[in-house]
Amino acid sequence: MGTIVPIQSAQNIELVPFDEVDSEPVKVRSRLRLTAIMCGLYLAMFIVALDQTIVATSIPTITHDLKSSSGYVWIGGAYLLSNAASGPIWAKLSDIFGRKPIFLAADALFFASSVFCAKAWSMKVLIIGRTFQGVACGGLIPLIMITISDLFSIRARSLYIGIMELVWVVAGGVGPVLGGLFAERLSWRWNFWINLPISGTTFILLFIYLDVHNPKTPVLDGLKAIDWFGSLSIIALVLMLLLGLEFGGATVPWNSPRVICLIVFGSLMSIAFIYSEKRLARYPLMPLKLFANRSNAASLLVTLWHSMIYIGAEYYLPLYFQSVKGSSPLTSGLLVMPITTTEAITGILAGVIIHSTGRYLEVIYIGVTCMTIGNGLYILLNPASTLAEIIIYQIIAGIGAGLLFQAPLIALQALVSQDETATATATFGFVRSLATALGVVLGGVIFQNSMDMHIPLLSSPPVNLPANITDLLTKGGAAANVMLSNTISDSVQKEAVRAAYSWSMKNMWIFYTVLSGLAVLSSVFIKKHYLRTDHVETRTGIKKREGT
Repeated sequence: MGTIVPIQSAQNIELVPFDEVDSEPVKVRSRLRLTAIMCGLYLAMFIVALDQTIVATSIPTITHDLKSSSGYVWIGGAYLLSNAASGPIWAKLSDIFGRKPIFLAADALFFASSVFCAKAWSMKVLIIGRTFQGVACGGLIPLIMITISDLFSIRARSLYIGIMELVWVVAGGVGPVLGGLFAERLSWRWNFWINLPISGTTFILLFIYLDVHNPKTPVLDGLKAIDWFGSLSIIALVLMLLLGLEFGGATVPWNSPRVICLIVFGSLMSIAFIYSEKRLARYPLMPLKLFANRSNAASLLVTLWHSMIYIGAEYYLPLYFQSVKGSSPLTSGLLVMPITTTEAITGILAGVIIHSTGRYLEVIYIGVTCMTIGNGLYILLNPASTLAEIIIYQIIAGIGAGLLFQAPLIALQALVSQDETATATATFGFVRSLATALGVVLGGVIFQNSMDMHIPLLSSPPVNLPANITDLLTKGGAAANVMLSNTISDSVQKEAVRAAYSWSMKNMWIFYTVLSGLAVLSSVFIKKHYLRTDHVETRTGIKKREGT
């Protein structure tokens, strides 16, 4: 019997055997090597986060340049869909073939797809490029967290994940500003050219210095070990479900056969996925036993709600600034910095607190509370909102969102063995990616449907908005024409259009506030557990799973 260790703190301390896992002792790495590895990982995180936000403020310019109003949703939607669908597959490939080769493959794909996007000559080509960027980022995000988890104990990794979240939020804050600057002063294509030197540096650093276990799995054996049915079913689930939600009410009516079939068959694929993981897969993408623990399920639920909410604010606040306040792309990028800066500060603060004290439950409680209050305050935003109000609302929401980037992951990892940390982290990453896609899509659906409801008021007295303008605001066009109010000369009509945007976004903020309330409820079921300081590094490959 192995060493007896406590796995739960506070009054309920449960002693269980700490059995041997298929791991190897921690390598003693030089400061230079460790610094180079972490720089490579953080650069990868920076460029992924930058890529998610830099495009937002440039989308109106891109859709105008490529002459496609439908591109407003799909430039972000294609990225988020492919990102969500691919994450668990990349993580399982890294379990089979090793972290380093799979990480480098994802980085190389991101580099190539960035070139493809920068050279795009039509909206279709750009969307294809964004799809492959999403696939690449779907691998990079979980692999960064998995590699950090391989390198450090659960107590120590909280600090490094906190720094990772700091990098994420800083890049997310810089992204809208750079995107607006490129759109106004250079070209939107620089949103993608900027990826190349950073992505290239990441590849070189990790190729030279990353020295985690490499199983050297034969290609044929590795291909046989892949959960093919589970992979296909989860891709089908994500794509059909999100496409159905995306089309509904914006492109075609909710009761159209296309929408109904996509949502119904997408939902049914969840049954196929569960059956595959339980009955068919030899090495499942997501072992179902992970969800059997109530605390694990609650941690993943908090991640789901949090990710839908924080991406909604970062994605749609620039829309508010441009459509309601009449700000330029560059100014809207600057105006969103209070929330991103606050998220950065509280993200690293959460890492320091967990690293120093081992307490993460209190961080989660404070986070969900502030997030709920902040999103509730967004409901008050209107055309007359002052700059002070906008900043205060963002700071409160940013405190909540920043505290929740890593604490649920630590709560999840605390209950699994080091050998299962990669799978748990990949599941966490999948939930976050799926939630960000859902957050953007559902927020957009609520916004556009609300605009469609408001059109009759705009076209009738006393506003009497011309049909050629109201046509631009319907059928998914409202988000692509955010600068429309600036072109309207009649003051009554201009204020009416801005009020319509504000009212439609108010409905969206109500939706996000309800999700925040669900996060508060879910957090109650997360349990406090002991965070170990000892650590063994994971050995990847398939041989260990066969017991040979």
